[in-house]
Amino acid sequence: MKRALVLINLLFISSLITAQEYNPDADTLRFEGEHHLRNIRQLTFGGNNAEAYWSFDNKELIFQSDWEKINPQGCDQIFKMKADVSDYEDGIKYKLISTGKGRTTCGYFLKDGRIIYASTHEADSLCPESKMFAAGRYVWPIYDSYDIYVADSDGSDTKLLIGGKGYDAEATVSPDGKYIVFTSTRSGDLELWRYEIGTGELVQLTDQLGYDGGAFFSPDSRSIVWRASRPTGEEAEVYKQLLKEGYVEPKALNIYVSDIDGKNVRQVTDLPGANWAPFFHPDGKKILFSSNHHSIDKGGRLFDIFMINIDGTGLEKITNSGTFDAFPMFSFDGKKFVFCSNRNAERKPSRDTNVFVADWVENPDERDTGFKAVK
Repeated sequence: MKRALVLINLLFISSLITAQEYNPDADTLRFEGEHHLRNIRQLTFGGNNAEAYWSFDNKELIFQSDWEKINPQGCDQIFKMKADVSDYEDGIKYKLISTGKGRTTCGYFLKDGRIIYASTHEADSLCPESKMFAAGRYVWPIYDSYDIYVADSDGSDTKLLIGGKGYDAEATVSPDGKYIVFTSTRSGDLELWRYEIGTGELVQLTDQLGYDGGAFFSPDSRSIVWRASRPTGEEAEVYKQLLKEGYVEPKALNIYVSDIDGKNVRQVTDLPGANWAPFFHPDGKKILFSSNHHSIDKGGRLFDIFMINIDGTGLEKITNSGTFDAFPMFSFDGKKFVFCSNRNAERKPSRDTNVFVADWVENPDERDTGFKAVK
């Protein structure tokens, strides 16, 4: 009986300490309704910083940036930083990992600490031409000069890993360290491909008309999740013409999952607008993604992060900043959550997209459901 009372007292004291550790008034980057996020910290402070992904030891983040303070190139280059934003041994806080030439995208850590990213630098040292609109449509450029490179953790010894004719980019790595999944036009359409790191074997995973991209592996490395368009009729013809010109229109995307061999495909979302940037929840049963489906009637300019069960049920809004929120990723221990946003502590409109890290709250309590932002 005494032992049980001691245990109850210890649990009570522990809960008090935990409650004291969190100060809502200091959480100036958190917005009301963000029940799963605490202690949000801003890690970059200008320009466009996106696709921040964790190292396997949860100590570093890799990201792409055009922030003039660290990147004079004029278009995205790949950087890494410590997750606590402390300086590296050489006194540098944001370390350039790519070559500083061409345009880069989609940096990711390999399990051995090396990094991979897509780049156009071998085709041209200058930034490739980029435009936001083609035929009156908002588009993303699909550069056929993108190839996937591997480099040491400090960016040295850069080598071509996956190349050839067409677009090769959007590469991510399985948690077991065996595979890379990426998007390529090597078969004529934007399809997902799997690269086996040990053997170099390539396997095509998707084959339906439309954009298949932005894939990530599940925590157990047995499934993948990605964004896809499935245009039909006139939209299919528009899609093919834009792709021929080197563009894709990301206005109608939904989230899909499959086994890592491309079999057992299931559509997770059936929502209007652009549903993209998916990532598995640590339990492997839910997916987080960015979407503008809730703002279509207002022009579709507002993107928030949502969570949904793999069977398409239980849609839940995670961010509520009234700005752009996207690129969610959990640390490999499931405790931290990185994302990119236009938010700032002053609550002022901004086009700067920065990297943010938060503590993930799996089971919100009254401190979370009742959170009131400091005005």
